Amino acid sequence: MKINKLISCMLATSLFLNAHAQHTLTVKVNEPKADIQLTMWGIFFEDINLGADGGIYAELVKNRSFEFHKPLMGWTVQQPNKKGDPYTALTSPVLVINREEENTANPRFIRVTVDNAANGDLGLTNEGFRGMGIKKDLRYDFSVMYKQISAGIKLHVELVDSSGNILGSAVLSPNKTDNQWRKDSVSFTSNATVLKAKMNLWFEGNGVIDLDMISLFPTDTWKNRPGGMRADMIQKLADMKPGFIRFPGGCIVEGFDLSQRYQWKKTIGPIEERQLIINRWNTEFANRPAPDYFQTFGLGFFEYFQLSEDIGAEPLPILNCGMACQFNSAEVVPVNKIDPYVQDAMDLIEFANGDVSTKWGKVRAELGHPASFNLKMMGVGNENWGPQYVERLKIFTKAIKAKYPDFKLVNSSGIAPNGSMFDYLNDTLRSMHADIIDEHYYQRPEWFFANAKRYDNYPRNGSKVFAGEYAAQSDHTVSVDNKNCWLTALSEAAFMTGLERNADVVSMASYAPLFAHIDGWQWTPDLIWVNNLQSYGTPDYYVQQMYSLNKGTKVVPITLNNDVVAGQDSLYAAACIDEKTNELIIKMVNASAKEQTNSVTLEGVKKLAAQGSLMVLKSDDLYSVNSFTNPENIAPKQSTINIKGKKIDLTAAPYSFTVLRVKIL
Repeated sequence: MKINKLISCMLATSLFLNAHAQHTLTVKVNEPKADIQLTMWGIFFEDINLGADGGIYAELVKNRSFEFHKPLMGWTVQQPNKKGDPYTALTSPVLVINREEENTANPRFIRVTVDNAANGDLGLTNEGFRGMGIKKDLRYDFSVMYKQISAGIKLHVELVDSSGNILGSAVLSPNKTDNQWRKDSVSFTSNATVLKAKMNLWFEGNGVIDLDMISLFPTDTWKNRPGGMRADMIQKLADMKPGFIRFPGGCIVEGFDLSQRYQWKKTIGPIEERQLIINRWNTEFANRPAPDYFQTFGLGFFEYFQLSEDIGAEPLPILNCGMACQFNSAEVVPVNKIDPYVQDAMDLIEFANGDVSTKWGKVRAELGHPASFNLKMMGVGNENWGPQYVERLKIFTKAIKAKYPDFKLVNSSGIAPNGSMFDYLNDTLRSMHADIIDEHYYQRPEWFFANAKRYDNYPRNGSKVFAGEYAAQSDHTVSVDNKNCWLTALSEAAFMTGLERNADVVSMASYAPLFAHIDGWQWTPDLIWVNNLQSYGTPDYYVQQMYSLNKGTKVVPITLNNDVVAGQDSLYAAACIDEKTNELIIKMVNASAKEQTNSVTLEGVKKLAAQGSLMVLKSDDLYSVNSFTNPENIAPKQSTINIKGKKIDLTAAPYSFTVLRVKIL
C-alpha cells in the first residue's frame, strides 16, 4: 500500500483508536422488539467479473456457438503442416456460415472442409475463459452439434497445457449422414492438474462437416448435473445458508440500451436455442476492457430458480421495467408500449408458481420441475430513478397486485443512500405504500461505521428496506485499487449491527458484487474471488456468513448506558434470540486497537448454560487480506466461554467481530 494511501486510511480510522477498556452492557432478553425475517441475510448475484460464463457456469469453451461479435473470437485455426502463406489460398478450410433466416436465436455455425487430412494437419484451438482449469483424474464430457451429407471425418479432441503436453484426449466419429443437425459426445479423463489449459480439436479424413455448440464440461459440477455449475463456487454460497438469492443483477437487467436488456424468456429451454447477447460490462470500463464478455445464458432463469431451491434460499428475480441504464443510454420504452414488459413479469410469476395446466407452468414442468418454485417476490427495475421510473412502476404494480395481491414487489431508490434522487424516491415510494425499497451504498469504511444508526429513526410501519447492494470501498467507488481488507469487513460488520437491530425496518440485506475472476474482473471489491480452479472467501465473506449462520428469530435490546451500542468507545453490538434453539446470540464489533472487556448483564432469564460458544473474526492489521495462497488469513475461529450465573464477561479483541451463542435454560 502506498504511504499516502496508508496515511489516509489511518486518518479515517483514528476516531476508533481511543477506547476505554471496560463496559457494562445490558441485554433485555424478555423484551423482544422485532421479528427477524428468514430472508434477512442473502446473496446478490450479477454476471460481472466473469461471474456466470467463465464463473459459476462450468462450460470451458468460450464462444462455443460462434455468436460473439467476432465469430471466431476465442478460436484459432491450426494448420501446422501447411506450406506457404495460408492467406493465398482460394478458400479457407473453416468458414463461418450465418443462417439468420432459419435460426435467429443461434444463426452462426462453422463449415470445415477436410482435404485428406491426417490428425494434426487441420484443427481448431479454443483458449477458454482465461484458460481452462483442468483437474487430474477427472472426466470431461465433450459434445458437439454437427451436420454432414456423408461420413468420413474423425474429430480428435484433446486438452493440452502451455507446453503442448496432452492432458487427455478422445476421438469422435460422427456417423449420421442425413444432413440434419445432430448431437454427439465423447468423454475422457485428464492425467494432470493445470490452471490454464486449452482445447484442440483436430480433423482427420476427407469431406465437409458443419459444427456448432462445441462444448466441454467437467463432471464434478454442482450436484453432478451434466452441463451444470461449478461446484466449489456454489458450495461457497451454500455454506452461507442465505435467506434469498437476488438475480440476475444488477445493471445487466437494464442493458446499455433496451436491445441489450435481460429477457428471461430467452434464457430457458434447450441450450442451443438460448440467444446470446453482449454483457454490458464488456465495454463499461475503459481501463478494464473485456471484449470477450458475453452472456450465453447456459445459466438461465430455470437454473437460478433451481439453485435457490438447492440451497434453501428464496428466489428474488429482478426484471426490466422498460428502462435501460440511465448512466449509458437512458433509453425508455414509451408508456403506451410497456405492456409486453409487464406481461413478462406476469408470465414469470406463472412460470415459477403456476399449475402445470397453465401455459408457463407447463413450460416449467417440461423443463423437469412440475412443482412450484413458490416465488413470493420480485424486483421491478434496477437502480432506476426519477419520475419516469415511478410512472412505469405504477403500471407494473397495479397489474401485478390486481392478480397477485399478496405478492411482494421490490422498488428501486436509485444509486445512492442520500441526496435529492434518494429523497424523491424514498418519499414517493412510501406514499405509494411500496412493499420493499431497495437501498444501495458503496461508500468508504468510515461511512459504514457512522451509519450504524441509520435505521433507528425510520418509520416502524409501512415500507420495508432491502439493503440490496453494499460494500465498503477501501479507496473509492469504481476504483481499481479497492481491496477486500479487514478494515472494509470490520466496518460492514459494525453497520450490520444496525441492520439487525432494526429488523422491523430492514427485511433483507446482501453484499455486492458476489464473484470476481482474478484474471477477468471489472469491479472491485467483491465477496468471493476465483481463478480457474480455486475460490476463496474474503474477510467480508466471513462477516456475511457469520451473520447469516447466526440469524436468530427475534431482536432483543442490548444497551450501553441506556443507549444502543453503536460507536461508543468504538463498540457496536446487536442481540437476538433464536427461538428454535432457545439461544441468545450477541454480535459485537470492537473497532479499536485495544482489547475491551465487557460485562454483559442479562435481564429476563432465570438461568444460562454453563458454557457458550464463541466465533471470532479478527486481525491486528486493518489492511490484511485473504488470497489464493492464504485463503484463511482472516477466518473465523471457534472457542468456548465459561458462564457463571446471568452475567457474561465478554472480552473483545482489538479490531474484532465476535459472535456469542449461549443456551437459555
